[in-house]
Amino acid sequence: MTVKTMQTEEVKELLEKVAGFHKEGGNARVKKILHRLMENIYQLIEDFDVTPEEFWSAVYYIGELGKNGEASLLAPGLGLDKYLDIRMDAEDEQAGLAGGTPRTIEGPLYVAGAPMAEGFARMDDGTDTDADTMLLKGQVTGADGKPLANAVVDVWHCNSKGNYSYFDKSQSDYNLRRRIKTDENGRYSALSIIPSGYGCPPEGSTQKLLDLLGRHGRRPAHIHFFISGPGHKHLTTQINLAGDEYTYDDFAFATRDELVVEPRKVMQSEEAARHGFSGPVVEVEFNFQLVSTDKSDLQKRHERKRALEDEAAA
Repeated sequence: MTVKTMQTEEVKELLEKVAGFHKEGGNARVKKILHRLMENIYQLIEDFDVTPEEFWSAVYYIGELGKNGEASLLAPGLGLDKYLDIRMDAEDEQAGLAGGTPRTIEGPLYVAGAPMAEGFARMDDGTDTDADTMLLKGQVTGADGKPLANAVVDVWHCNSKGNYSYFDKSQSDYNLRRRIKTDENGRYSALSIIPSGYGCPPEGSTQKLLDLLGRHGRRPAHIHFFISGPGHKHLTTQINLAGDEYTYDDFAFATRDELVVEPRKVMQSEEAARHGFSGPVVEVEFNFQLVSTDKSDLQKRHERKRALEDEAAA
């Protein structure tokens, strides 16, 4: 039998004390948010008749999640990153800033300060011999379709085993990470390798919860981008490679139809040959369109904790 206590004065008073409403000082916004959060949790406990055993199991799970460093992995798996994108899309629409290449989630594996290249970059260090060579290329334009010279294409992706440099200590520094300034025609290109899809650690905290939900923890093969240019809204996005089993079944909900790219096998690429590579390559071409804005805060990526961010800014 479910006991009803939420509307009692005792519980209402407890919530106010928990949120610090009876104390001077502190942050008023944090107090209000914490009050709403705890009220929702108390209400959930009542509505689902959560037992002490279930409650403490959840508490220990949160501790385990932090110990494993998987909070930033679970967030996209629960649709939180996607929901933030939905809200930002709605805000852009309301502000008249909609259009251009769609945004999608950043993910937790960006590393600041990648080497800068002019027009073209070699992204891999040549040690991943299991992967196909990729020629990544495209153009950055404004909303008017005119090429944007000197825009910065900040690109990163995993190797053929699904691992990212910096977090995978077996890889060289900034392997598969580069910043590329577009040329006078707004074009960028890079020689790299085709990344693989990957999954959450099978014994990790994120997968433990996903198993209880009957969900997998797989991501399709994808490539991350920050695109920026003066006078234009910063773009955070990623492209998915068509043909992957999980392209349209991404546990992180990052796939958007406009961001799915069909790779093209080329036995001899003239563009790759100009950069000293002969032989078969997989061409992945994607063009970006940025939206104009005079608001400086919208021209840079939002603040969050990122690897080496403070060092790169110094």
